[in-house]
Amino acid sequence: MSQSEYAYADTRNMNTIHIVFRREFGLLPDLVQSAAPGDEERAKVIADHIRLMSHTLRDHHHAEDEVLWPLLLARAPKEVDPVVHLAEGHHQRLEALLEETDARLAAWASSADGDARDALALALRELAVVLFEHMGLEERLVLPVVQRHIFTSEWEVMVQLSVAEIAPEDIPLIFGMALYEGDQEIVPEPLRADIVPVAPRVYADYAERLYGTRTPPRSTDVVFGAPHIGAAASA
Repeated sequence: MSQSEYAYADTRNMNTIHIVFRREFGLLPDLVQSAAPGDEERAKVIADHIRLMSHTLRDHHHAEDEVLWPLLLARAPKEVDPVVHLAEGHHQRLEALLEETDARLAAWASSADGDARDALALALRELAVVLFEHMGLEERLVLPVVQRHIFTSEWEVMVQLSVAEIAPEDIPLIFGMALYEGDQEIVPEPLRADIVPVAPRVYADYAERLYGTRTPPRSTDVVFGAPHIGAAASA
């Protein structure tokens, strides 16, 4: 059955998006720490990745703020309201942490200084902890309500709003990140024939430059917890 045949939203792709965020944000603190002080070339590669992921997360949250929360507050049972307000509060907290990360990133990217690097890694660790908490809340308490109260057409409006903000040159990479642990259903059907054959290779090339491997740790390999965000489970 295609997604368009569901009366209510099929939220499975949201789990795939969360997997991408868990993997990429979870690996960031140690990725930053791995850069040697003074290595400006390496700092630029990592800084560009942080900017891409921060922009993608902001777009994702903007779409939820504009479409999803107002619909749930208007339509779902009132006992759901505290959960929605908590999720909105997470977004505000995450935006503040993203702004702090932006400032720390600017200081490090311009100098590749060791102290600036460590301050950025700490900010990214705090960001990841809050982000993991937020995504867990959505998966446990929000998405089941969405599946009962939000129609597919409304869900698609939110998805399209988020995708519309991706720069055209980044589309194969973003979907390659998703396809690394997800299936082709994450790619909108009109783009599928063009994107699916190339996106995995685009991400593998990117991962090799960023992580030193074409097969970076998967989301399930990233240890959760403030002292461990960004550490591979096998480490």
